[in-house]
Amino acid sequence: MSYHSIFRTDAFANKVIIVTGGGSGIGRCTAHELAALGAQVVITGRKIEKLENVSKEIQEDGGKVHAIICDNREEQQVKDMIAEVVEKFGRIDGLVNNAGGQFPSTLESISANGFDAVIRNNLHSTFYLMREAYNQWMEKNGGSIVNMTADMWGGMPGMGHSGAARSGVDNLTKTAAVEWGKSGVRVNAVAPGWILSSGMDTYSGPVAEFIIPNLSGNVPLQRMGTESEVSSAIVYLLSEAAAFVSGVTLRIDGAASQGTRIFPLSDARNSESFNGFHRAFIPDVIKKRTNQS
Repeated sequence: MSYHSIFRTDAFANKVIIVTGGGSGIGRCTAHELAALGAQVVITGRKIEKLENVSKEIQEDGGKVHAIICDNREEQQVKDMIAEVVEKFGRIDGLVNNAGGQFPSTLESISANGFDAVIRNNLHSTFYLMREAYNQWMEKNGGSIVNMTADMWGGMPGMGHSGAARSGVDNLTKTAAVEWGKSGVRVNAVAPGWILSSGMDTYSGPVAEFIIPNLSGNVPLQRMGTESEVSSAIVYLLSEAAAFVSGVTLRIDGAASQGTRIFPLSDARNSESFNGFHRAFIPDVIKKRTNQS
């Protein structure tokens, strides 16, 4: 059994694509899909165990993968990682800035250190990776970058630090698309809404017990998304089919970021999930709620 992508199996043959945060969640899924489409995938992360597990999965499925430990918050490590990819594979065709993270907190409770940590983890890291990919390879050779942001247009109550960082990534994406178009570099972003991913299991307390299991009721399509639905959007933006698409942030949220609170949502029908990832699994926080129902 292998990844069931809607794209042709050789769509990324001879391409080298870096996926940060490739050891879990959406990054893991995206790495699998790109490898299934012929890419030489480079996955990065801070924990070697996760990278080794995903590398083993991809190799078992017949894909090509190389893992590099890299803390994207450290500028020198990012420079060294990009240099290693160029030296080993001789090119970088695409960069997926997937890695990031945050913790729930109201604005009045966020410490300066906590705020800085989330900004650094999501915004600074994205900038370091974009700049180094451009300076070390894409300036002279072109390429495609896809950044990860989030549904932050209406603010992110309970995660103001992340909202500030993700808004920054959205603007950084647009600026880079204009500045780097001269080099044939396309820069886009995806903004996932509520996705059934392992990242949901990093939360605890009321967020895990009450908020996450009830998120689908706030989506016009009345369901949460799958990792595959985010991965396929990323793959499209990386592909030659999107050769004239740059400076775009694509929302993948079932229209959850649209409308207002005064418009009631009705029970939905005819909305079927796409799940091409043969190794996908349901987050524990959702399993527990399902078992209790």
